[in-house]
Amino acid sequence: MKVCHIITGLDVGGAEIALSRLLSSNSNDACVISLTTIGKIGKDIESMGYEVFSLNLTVINFPVVFFRLWRNIKLYNPTIVQTWLYHADFLGGLAAKLAGVPKIIWGVRTTKLKKGSLITLIIRKLCSYLSYWVPTSIVVVAEAAKKEHIKIGYDAKKMIVIHNGFRIERTCVNKKGITNLNKLLPISENDFVIGCIGRLSQVKGQDIFIKAAGIVLKQHPYIKFLMVGRGLSNDNQFVVDLIRQHANIDNFVLADEREDISDMLQLMNIFCLPSRSEGFPNALVEAMLSGTPCVSTNAGDAQLIGGGNVPIARTNDSRDLSKKIILMIEKTNIERERIALLLQKRAISNYSISKMCDSYSKLYQKTQSDDRL
Repeated sequence: MKVCHIITGLDVGGAEIALSRLLSSNSNDACVISLTTIGKIGKDIESMGYEVFSLNLTVINFPVVFFRLWRNIKLYNPTIVQTWLYHADFLGGLAAKLAGVPKIIWGVRTTKLKKGSLITLIIRKLCSYLSYWVPTSIVVVAEAAKKEHIKIGYDAKKMIVIHNGFRIERTCVNKKGITNLNKLLPISENDFVIGCIGRLSQVKGQDIFIKAAGIVLKQHPYIKFLMVGRGLSNDNQFVVDLIRQHANIDNFVLADEREDISDMLQLMNIFCLPSRSEGFPNALVEAMLSGTPCVSTNAGDAQLIGGGNVPIARTNDSRDLSKKIILMIEKTNIERERIALLLQKRAISNYSISKMCDSYSKLYQKTQSDDRL
């Protein structure tokens, strides 16, 4: 079986990491086509031995890129074309259809769009119409995303939910890494730390986290708040000003984008997901795997993932989020440890890479064997 994966880009992101993890356990012949650039994840995939093509798509060169995409598919002659993200679903799906590929799997990775995404909104609407004709199956990353896309017109009969998979070995504690972080960051072993992880974005809700922190600090002024992600640094005046407006800058540690996420999670007494919207909240599962108690907004499948052991706040509501954080702060250490263990076991049981890969393997086999598709 030959699978051609088409994705919008290969910089670090949830869909890109999921594709990389799938290919790391893949037994099929496969190639990857990025509509834009190769990026860091693309280089990782190349190091696994797969061919990765980048088409450098822009608004100006769209006709040329679409022809190159069609030609690459035609030359590779795949059994299945699998696309990831709206732009790839749209362009990759049409190119594969024109190339005569009978089996096309789309990938839906988000629930709601961020503000100002007009072009993506138009493409998503076009995809809702094309979903009845182009794909044979539509893989959706979360139950919440499935419901949202059925609501906007996607073909419900073709949808299957496959959650992201995670490396279970992240459960091992890197004590040396944590000690080094204590030396590098203004965080001591005795500090009570609440953290969030994610690139600076309106959708990720860092402003909600900061406002909630300001409310928490009125009752618990000793707490430190650790923010990790691209754009979350002391050099970003917007973030610094926002903290000064709503909280106390001395209680915040802005760590910017990092690769040692599992070590950063070990610094946290509580992990917080403040997002306004999520497809599948990867950071929440990573925190659960690390054995960290969690609090979350009702974004994406957060409530389903937590299984009743993650306090869920209303989205876009800093006051409610602060209440849920305080609820977790005021539990005893033993209670938090018990919750953390339950969350860790749940994450290991439900969200391993092997479980994700097994789901995709079954889908490929069904797609290949079902002549009715």
